[in-house]
Amino acid sequence: MINAFRAVSFLEGLSYLLILSVSLGFISREFVFYLGMTHGVLFLLYLVFSLTVAQEQQWSVVIWLAMFLASIVPFAFVLAELFLKKAQDTISESGAESESEPELS
Repeated sequence: MINAFRAVSFLEGLSYLLILSVSLGFISREFVFYLGMTHGVLFLLYLVFSLTVAQEQQWSVVIWLAMFLASIVPFAFVLAELFLKKAQDTISESGAESESEPELS
């Protein structure tokens, strides 16, 4: 689930930057509807995945709020990606350790 959240987080961050590019004049205003619709769907997916992953990982409300703010602040999705990568590595390491431990019979 955390892999899907990482992908949605990255795409949502990029779509937000594209919308900001329209307001700065780098991208034509013709694409506002498509970019806005795409960003809106990705933002809603981000919220759903963040709540799901927060529950799975037993994150505190403070961590979830930081992840939520990362979806609003431009370029903060990079920090969110680093945090999620670290969380995923921790999950992988704990899973590998439990598999390598011999069972006592």
